Amino acid sequence: MSAADPSDGSGPRSAPVDRVVLAVVAVTLLALLARFVGLGSRPFHWDEARVGYWSLRFLDTGAFEYRPVAGGPFLYVVERFVLGAVGATDATARAVVAVVGGCSPLLALLFRRRRSADASATPRYRLTDTETVAMAGLLAVSPTLLYYGRFLRGDLPLAVFGLVVVGCTVRVLDAEDAAAARPYRYLGAAALAVAVAASAFVVGYLLCWLAAAALTVDQRRLVDAGEGARDHLERAVERLRGTTRSALGAVGVFLVVHLFFYAPRVDGSIRPSPAAVEAAFLGAARAFYGVRVVGRRQGGEHQLLPYLSAHVETLLAASAVVVGLAAVGFLADRYGRGETRPVIAFHAYWAGASLLVFPVITEESAAWLTVHTVAPAVVPAAAAVGLLGRYASRSLSRDDAVGVAVAALLALAVAGQLGVAAAGTAYGPTTPENPLAHHAQPADDLDPFVADVSTAIEGNDGVDVLFYGPEFVPVYDDRPDRPPVSDAWGNRLPLPWYLERLGAETDGVREEAGLDALESQPPVVVADASRRAALAARLEGYESSTYRLSLWNREVVVFVR
Repeated sequence: MSAADPSDGSGPRSAPVDRVVLAVVAVTLLALLARFVGLGSRPFHWDEARVGYWSLRFLDTGAFEYRPVAGGPFLYVVERFVLGAVGATDATARAVVAVVGGCSPLLALLFRRRRSADASATPRYRLTDTETVAMAGLLAVSPTLLYYGRFLRGDLPLAVFGLVVVGCTVRVLDAEDAAAARPYRYLGAAALAVAVAASAFVVGYLLCWLAAAALTVDQRRLVDAGEGARDHLERAVERLRGTTRSALGAVGVFLVVHLFFYAPRVDGSIRPSPAAVEAAFLGAARAFYGVRVVGRRQGGEHQLLPYLSAHVETLLAASAVVVGLAAVGFLADRYGRGETRPVIAFHAYWAGASLLVFPVITEESAAWLTVHTVAPAVVPAAAAVGLLGRYASRSLSRDDAVGVAVAALLALAVAGQLGVAAAGTAYGPTTPENPLAHHAQPADDLDPFVADVSTAIEGNDGVDVLFYGPEFVPVYDDRPDRPPVSDAWGNRLPLPWYLERLGAETDGVREEAGLDALESQPPVVVADASRRAALAARLEGYESSTYRLSLWNREVVVFVR
């Protein structure tokens, strides 16, 4: 027998396979598949069209500057690389968000109990193996996260990178020494910078984190630690601060990532200069304050109760299973017999705070706000799944057939409800009955529009697509190269995205006199559906089609020569 043969007990042994990691990776692959199947089947929402259109303009001109009204710069900067590399389609544009959402189950490993040779040193306050896999599964299939993981907005990236920040914080608190904590401190700083670049709603995350941290510390003082709570808090703060070198390194990582996303670009690249640094930090802060704070004070207020009730209704309609599991997980942890776990309490309080924070800070009541409640709720929800797993295991060990049957039925009910909700929302028809479908989602398939316009403008010289009527044409010269733009241009959405993809030259006239002044009739004319009869009499040799550009109250007629 060879000396290197491990079977004699003397040779090297391979490390055991970590089944939890394998399970989480398998869930991640399924999550990616779920997000990429039919990714381009739903037409672009107006918000998606804005992001897509200005990403194409950035790709074309190479010029970019942060504009708060258009959302965070993360998607625009990344989309420029993606669209330039693989081309512009609905699916490729959404691929960035799909990859972020599809990979999100991996971050469940950040909340897993750390393995240690010293069993007494293993943190008891994190997720068990079963709960880790459950969290990964909930991130993969929760209807809200799945729907908006196939949607070109910054909400899902913000939620994922927000969880990464908290997960890295957990790892820093659990690290055995400063060297082990350093990678997570730097990763957390980078994730925070990306979260800031993803969406202005990051302000809501900071508020929720502060509230959740205060309530978690207070709970630990009242329930577990008593007078020792201050000592626990001081040790946690000391671990998070780390050495001066690591703290400065984390700040440096944050600043570099922030500069990368917020610095203005010329010819597609950042020009290193004091002006670029000033624009990325002071200029961006001033712009954000002027639009999101001063602008809100000047007529952006809204009543809280209608927004709050709409937020809760959408949660219960689309993510009742996750919300219910989160409530059970939190209550069992808070009032159960064993020690409470801060990681469960923190995320439960975070989700609870989001119910109030986001309806307050948002300017529009929309279904995507539920992403910011469901994302933290998956942690206490995973704890509830773990509770069910432990109940099933105990029943099985006692040969309790009734207990095993109850556990199996509950598991089937949870999985079935999640599957039905996901199928009905993420893959279901785009109708007002879909609780996650926003009114600015086109009700009709726009692929025929793209095909007709593409054929009609081929070889055309001059204006390819003419928008007709005051609904689509402002009284002043509107150049939509960058936001903000007029409401009239906004009424064209999501068509500008599709027309920009085709390279179509567009123009507009407000009245019939403008049509008469044209040197030649363009191959495509777009107008409000109410103007069909008047235009049909003037546009001989054209065929018309009607498209619903929203779930209600937005129909256009398209004349194609």
